[in-house]
Amino acid sequence: MAVSLSEGDLDDDFDETHDINVTPFIDVILVLLIIFMVAAPLSTVDLPIDLPSSTATPQKKPDKPTYVSIKPDLSLAIGETPVKRVDLLSELNRVMADHAADDRTVFLRGDRAAPYGEVMEVLELLRSAGYKFKLVALERVPGAPGDAAAAPAPQP
Repeated sequence: MAVSLSEGDLDDDFDETHDINVTPFIDVILVLLIIFMVAAPLSTVDLPIDLPSSTATPQKKPDKPTYVSIKPDLSLAIGETPVKRVDLLSELNRVMADHAADDRTVFLRGDRAAPYGEVMEVLELLRSAGYKFKLVALERVPGAPGDAAAAPAPQP
């Protein structure tokens, strides 16, 4: 005589479950995480690379660059000569008279204490007069108050 443990259901098929089994998924993600954690520090190693040389001719640096400086008190200077804001363009044109017409490049130095808006106003003033910019340096302007206390710039 056979005993049935099911209550009246003689069907031996299991019920299908429609839930996703996330355990294998989590295992795979954890393994990938470990792989990336081990491999990430290895990818930052510097490799010596021999870059190809350029055939372009190097740009000629100006013998005596023209600097326009904005001091902390918002006064302007061309080189070491102080100049009023209204006279800036006329003095700059006088200084740049011996330069070629296509080489009207000015280096602007703005002190750290000079507001960004003031530096941009001088840039716009010079740009509207037809001057080009290759460098905008925000640094301690020589001769400005507190210049001796300024830390030396880091050398590359």
